[in-house]
Amino acid sequence: MLENILPPAVCGSQSSTDRLDAALFPEEQVVVAGAVARRKAEFTTVRACARDALATLGHAPVPLVPGEYGAPSWPDHVVGSMTHCPGYRAAAVAHSADVVTLGIDAEPHEALPGKVLRAVARPEELDMLAGLPAAGGVAWDRLLFSAKESVYKAWFPVARRWLGFQQATIVIVPDGTFTARLHTRGPHLLGRPLTGFHGRWATSGGHVATAITVERNAPRPARNGGPLPADASLAVESLPRT
Repeated sequence: MLENILPPAVCGSQSSTDRLDAALFPEEQVVVAGAVARRKAEFTTVRACARDALATLGHAPVPLVPGEYGAPSWPDHVVGSMTHCPGYRAAAVAHSADVVTLGIDAEPHEALPGKVLRAVARPEELDMLAGLPAAGGVAWDRLLFSAKESVYKAWFPVARRWLGFQQATIVIVPDGTFTARLHTRGPHLLGRPLTGFHGRWATSGGHVATAITVERNAPRPARNGGPLPADASLAVESLPRT
């Protein structure tokens, strides 16, 4: 699933079962020393995925300790993102020379509880969800939640501040893409103001996944109000969860 929504510059690794044989570094063991077995399993497995992905980039295993707001730390010159949910763990990494930031998220492919939806969705997003096709069985509300998680994970490494669910408007397109418009001032990225992101989504095996990748050499979005190019990842000038 992950390979379908990430560009070639990004290396990903995923697992549908816990890798309890994977070893943690002492620094990582401290983080989950008092955690329940489920938390230890997801923490260990997602880091095993991350180390596999890093190995593809040519990096030796290193401790991946949560930092500010729980965002994972990465080796120098590497950007990355992790996600875990019941039955699925994944990580994605890239060289910072190729990718500015990225965010991935996976969720169970089932309806989002109404109370949660009301907390995360803006009025225009509720209207959007009502207009999406029922055919195909996509849990659009869960996809919205996942997209907002990916937005936060792509936002935080470059902005270094919190982004709430209500501070971005997601527009989902049934073709497997989505856009995010930010409602807060973002930093300059690639010499331009950051006002939003473009992402991709997919469903498989009872899960939905979303990904945002801001590549350094990606085509620039249109400036005339037209649609974003299919592979654009950064909208300009117009969420710790691991």
